[in-house]
Amino acid sequence: MSTCIICGASTDGRVCDLHEEDVVFEFEGTKPDQLSPNRYYRGTVDGFAEFGIFIDIGDHVTGLLHKSELDKRIDSIDLEPGDTVYVKVKSVRDNGNIDLGWSIRQKKSRFRGALIDDPSADEERLPEEATDDEEDAGAIRQTASTSSTQAETAETTDEPEPAPEPEPPAETTPREPLSTTVSELDDQVGELVRLEGELTSAHQTSGPTVFELRDETGTVECAAFEEAGVRAYPEIGEGDIVRLEGEVERRRGELQVETEALVVLEDDQAEAVTERMATALRNRARPDEVEPIAADDVVEGLTTELRDAATAIRRAVIEGRPIVVRHGATADGYASSAALERATLPLIRDQHQDPDAEYHYFERRPVEGSVYDMNDATRDVTMMLSAKDRHNEQVPLFVFVAVGGSAESVDGYDLLDVYGARRVLIDDQPVAADVTAAVDVAVAPATAGETTTTVLATTVAAHVNEAVRDELLHLPAVSFWDDVPAIYEQLATDAGYDQSAVRALREAVALEAHYQSYQDKRELIIDLLFADESDVGLAEHISEQFQKRVETATETAEAHLEEHETDAGKVLVLDTASYTHRFEFPPTELLLDELYRRHSEDVAAIVGVDEDEAYIRGDESIDVTAIVETARNAAPKAALDSRGARSGRIEFLAGERIQAQSALLSALGVELSG
Repeated sequence: MSTCIICGASTDGRVCDLHEEDVVFEFEGTKPDQLSPNRYYRGTVDGFAEFGIFIDIGDHVTGLLHKSELDKRIDSIDLEPGDTVYVKVKSVRDNGNIDLGWSIRQKKSRFRGALIDDPSADEERLPEEATDDEEDAGAIRQTASTSSTQAETAETTDEPEPAPEPEPPAETTPREPLSTTVSELDDQVGELVRLEGELTSAHQTSGPTVFELRDETGTVECAAFEEAGVRAYPEIGEGDIVRLEGEVERRRGELQVETEALVVLEDDQAEAVTERMATALRNRARPDEVEPIAADDVVEGLTTELRDAATAIRRAVIEGRPIVVRHGATADGYASSAALERATLPLIRDQHQDPDAEYHYFERRPVEGSVYDMNDATRDVTMMLSAKDRHNEQVPLFVFVAVGGSAESVDGYDLLDVYGARRVLIDDQPVAADVTAAVDVAVAPATAGETTTTVLATTVAAHVNEAVRDELLHLPAVSFWDDVPAIYEQLATDAGYDQSAVRALREAVALEAHYQSYQDKRELIIDLLFADESDVGLAEHISEQFQKRVETATETAEAHLEEHETDAGKVLVLDTASYTHRFEFPPTELLLDELYRRHSEDVAAIVGVDEDEAYIRGDESIDVTAIVETARNAAPKAALDSRGARSGRIEFLAGERIQAQSALLSALGVELSG
């Protein structure tokens, strides 16, 4: 126990609760949470804003004296940076912000006692002897209200006080910044640090300028204050290699560096930082060799491409670059993109402090059909540029799965390339040389029909984040509509998904993929594909709807199939414009797939003919592009186009429907009378 320096009463500290407001404290701490609310502290003016005055209370501890605490307009107060003031700490918020109140006692002599608050020593002690002139040099000029002035005057002598002598500048030893990296900042809150790296964005708020700095280990926001709404360091911007010094703080749960110095590095210094970052980035992004999820010859033949795709995704995460996955609106497309999502989101959460980062830095966007056309690319570029202008986002990495593997997608890729967007393609069919040249990484087999996109994407995902590998093992089996390879069926079984559960997942995802096909349905897909193996009720419920609707549609279609004989076997033709429910489930492509599965043993092909498009289903021997070339010569006015040929889709003019159908059937070997 000690005695109060004011009244002598016994107390735990050096002043009792009754007289705490009669004492002024000199703060020697370095963190806001070391301050004690409701105490008065000596401070110095740091700067001005339209909403108040920033007051330094201790070494790198600054609070805000809001204008509502003053009885004059800020621009009429006779204060200069460095002037001494006395303020009350009203509160210290969880994010480190300090709310200050004004004291009418603007001289140390107005307080009945003085103590030094030293949190590092966990003590409050009496200051060494010092004259009032030394303590009050540079004190605030009179700012209290007239009533406050009169009250103070009544307590003291009627004789005017002599003007204080100017205070000589304090001789202090500045702290030496600690050279560090972004990844180490979490353990350095309250420390003065030095960072070197690249500024990836600069955003002006109504208060400070917020820079985002990236080094070889991560990214962090850095706030610099000139004055409210005024750009700090206007000569420094995005892309500059810089050295930044400041104090590490945590605001609203996120790390931030309060910038005190920022300079652009040039020549050898900049080159050294750039090379260090590039080397570290390559080393961090390149995954170790990961054992394939199964002994699959197709996968083993694409080892380099699979690692390259994983490296591109991991590098985007490290760079703080958004990732946009463009995928087919099919069961295969959703399952493959969900595998990448499952692997990438934990890395994004680890990389960024923002709890919503996984929504800002990873997005799935389904594509209707199999072609990534100019309509899709224009939409992506428009969204990309808007995000850059509004939120200073970097150009995204685009990953294409189960879509974009045909030459018709090259124009869309070229538009992305104009803006420097990197492109990764993962597809289960061979891609042409011009497609490979249009993307940065292409993962595709040499032969069609040997794998699914989900098999390849799941392997990429295991390279992106091996920690989620076991969560993905059932997905390849989900992507095979029939004849699931034994190796992937066994993986699903080992993961707790028997054949019935796998089928339910496949059918449920296929049904949901049809509805609102332009949306990612992230949470719903997660609930379907990654539910606990003992809880498959949702998938089973949706699967039952799938089976009822497919069965009804196929029964209707079976009654209207036309049968034609060819040398290669039967060709079945369905007038899909007349005998299917357009815009309802199942879509034409899925219905024809189901019909072909039911008749594949005794038919060569099934053709569905709509108002201005046709679909051909058959085995790998059917070359849709060649069929269209032959049919085009027989029906030149129909404008037959093999756009979408990789998915068996053909376009023609609606007014030439009869001629187009006849030409296509003839090209398939059907002999038509008349």
